[in-house]
Amino acid sequence: MSELYARIYDLIRRIPPGKVATYGDIGAWAGCGARTVGYALAALRGGREPPVPWQRVVSADGMCRLGEEQQRLLEQEGVAFGPDGRTDLARFGWDGP
Repeated sequence: MSELYARIYDLIRRIPPGKVATYGDIGAWAGCGARTVGYALAALRGGREPPVPWQRVVSADGMCRLGEEQQRLLEQEGVAFGPDGRTDLARFGWDGP
């Protein structure tokens, strides 16, 4: 695993349950772009120890881009979504490290 991906995973692990961060937020804190964060999440297949709560990373518009399972997992943590499928980033967004 690259040092950059390790930083990205560490940041994602810090997002508390019931909160989300955007790809762009994580990228800004890690020193890379949002697309690199997406690549890092795609590379998670096969698992990592400790696990990375991938579901807590959403798009800049507050939508889940990784499927229905992502939204279901977030709802179980208390994150609410509107009828348009967006979460309120002002309410549920994580302020970061």
